[in-house]
Amino acid sequence: MTQIGSISNPYLYETLNMMISQSIVVQTEKTIHQGILISVLPDDIVVEISHEPFFIRMGDIIWVTLATRKK
Repeated sequence: MTQIGSISNPYLYETLNMMISQSIVVQTEKTIHQGILISVLPDDIVVEISHEPFFIRMGDIIWVTLATRKK
């Protein structure tokens, strides 16, 4: 179990934990990523993009939201 004191942004950490297994969109300084949120770690998140795990550093995240489906 992770201690909350060692997490740089506990609010983002807790919010992301509620999004596990959902399709998300994440913007970093360089690009926007979209995929399924697999795991939330103290310093990184793991997003499945094209059936491959992709690690994104928590400190690189500018914003994150649930992906919307087109109707």
